[in-house]
Amino acid sequence: MTQDKARKIVVPPRITIPIGPQHPALKEPGMFKLTVEGEKIVDAEVNIGYNHRGIEKLAEGNTHLQNLYLMARICGICSATHNGNYSQAVEFAAEVEIPERAKFLRTLIWELERIHSHILWLGVAFHEVGFDTAFMYSWRDREIVMDMLEDLSGNRVNYDYNTIGGVRRDVNDPLIQRLRKGLDKLEERMIYYRDVAIHEKTFWNRIDGVGLLETKIAKSYGAIGPTGRGSNVPVDVRFTDPTMAYVNLVDTGNFEMVLSDRCDVAGRAVVRVQEVIETIHMCTWMLDNLPDGPIRDRVRPKIQPNEIYARYEAPRGECVHYLITGDGEGGPSDKPYRIKVRAPTHANWVSMAECLRGNYLADAPLILAAIDPCYSCTDRIVLVDAKDESIKLVPLDEIRIKANKDYANKPRRVA
Repeated sequence: MTQDKARKIVVPPRITIPIGPQHPALKEPGMFKLTVEGEKIVDAEVNIGYNHRGIEKLAEGNTHLQNLYLMARICGICSATHNGNYSQAVEFAAEVEIPERAKFLRTLIWELERIHSHILWLGVAFHEVGFDTAFMYSWRDREIVMDMLEDLSGNRVNYDYNTIGGVRRDVNDPLIQRLRKGLDKLEERMIYYRDVAIHEKTFWNRIDGVGLLETKIAKSYGAIGPTGRGSNVPVDVRFTDPTMAYVNLVDTGNFEMVLSDRCDVAGRAVVRVQEVIETIHMCTWMLDNLPDGPIRDRVRPKIQPNEIYARYEAPRGECVHYLITGDGEGGPSDKPYRIKVRAPTHANWVSMAECLRGNYLADAPLILAAIDPCYSCTDRIVLVDAKDESIKLVPLDEIRIKANKDYANKPRRVA
């Protein structure tokens, strides 16, 4: 045997490891097929669709008011997101403008929910790397914002705070003072967690350079939310297409989109932690500048035919509610003719295979957790064409014009 043959490198065989759909790490079903050579992931396949609940079809048989409570239960962490965005869609369809005070209060609960979601994610990220002390600390502090949400809406989960025409409950001076106190405490704690996330080697060494998603690839796959902004993709509906009190927040010039050019799990973590601090400042500004007036206007139950594309920057990214009103025959109705919900996780799944390739198998749970996945509000079929690597922000008015043209040419049901 020659020396060259003796030194021949043996390449490990490729093995496909199925993770899911039932597994202890996640409470919802998802299937991941990871092809590995040794410990390295060389290919990945993401499969969802095990938990479709038919909410969109159920919504077509409910009134708009009944759908508020159904939409709030699409996701427990994004309860106010779906509940408020559906309210916003119905208000756009009815062509009504809600009171200024209601806009501020709706935006306030949206941003408090963002704080809750990001702190929850941070705790999960600490847990995934085995840093359970920070996990328990962060979830202890998460109780502060959950108490604030309960104080404001009456509920810790599924707040049902938004309603068509405004919000259900007002705030008084004692409540505003309690909210300010909670925000001050949260800001102090989040500055501490920012320093821990960046400087504590237990955490940083496990996320630095892991799950790379280059800016060009993130754009081609349509990554949104902290996943996209962690790859330096400047898309945030609060700034690019503001509604409600976000118009006032943007006009102040004191708030800006949080971005990172790291393009890895560390970048996504930094974006979320820094975004919480920015959100706390937004909430404080809204409480300091809360306008007087009513919190709700009456909106007629039956709404004329219209086609609406409503969007909001949920904690995980852009949330879309596509709504067609009317009875399908050209007359008004108190029920939606069609409702389509695109949850933010749905847009981020397609980039997961790219993030997983080239990483170690032990990093897979952390990479998957980095997009903050939610299965129940996501499951549906999607076809993606990633060949065109350009990205374009389309103004909402342009989308509405196209939607109205398509709706006018759409065949109607014949009884």
